[in-house]
Amino acid sequence: MNILYIHGLNGSLSEEKRTILEKYGTVYSPSIDYESDSNSIENVSRQFVNGDIDIVMGSSMGGFVGYYLSIAFKKPSLLFNPALVSRSVFQRVPDYSNPNRSFMQLVLGAKDEVVDPKDTLKFIGERIAENTDYHIFLRQDLAHRIPLDIFEYEVSSFFNQLSTWRPN
Repeated sequence: MNILYIHGLNGSLSEEKRTILEKYGTVYSPSIDYESDSNSIENVSRQFVNGDIDIVMGSSMGGFVGYYLSIAFKKPSLLFNPALVSRSVFQRVPDYSNPNRSFMQLVLGAKDEVVDPKDTLKFIGERIAENTDYHIFLRQDLAHRIPLDIFEYEVSSFFNQLSTWRPN
């Protein structure tokens, strides 16, 4: 299984989190400079269009990019505090659609002061008619940063949920 992990603004995938993900497959995590690349979604899409990506994951700004790549690649996704509504840097949003039913799991921190979970819920609510099975977990114990124990738990939960999910 090939996992595409998209890091947040000025971030990277830590070795500890990479080790957790490698239990489930091969991990690809490109370095993205969002501040100088306003086309990061398209550029990552082109980079992995033939890469046989099975899963898309991301956090914060990477969750924003992962949201659209999941649609473009027609692949399941796990997104932590995705910056779907507002971002500190401009990014072009391609017009992707997915006529097939897909699986998207979002983990939102109720204590997040960077990406407001209420805005994210509203964003998803406005797209509820889209052909996506949204699995949304609002964690009262989570702020913007994802501690290793929560990351490991949510990744395991994602793969467990995905193993029983069946598209129509």
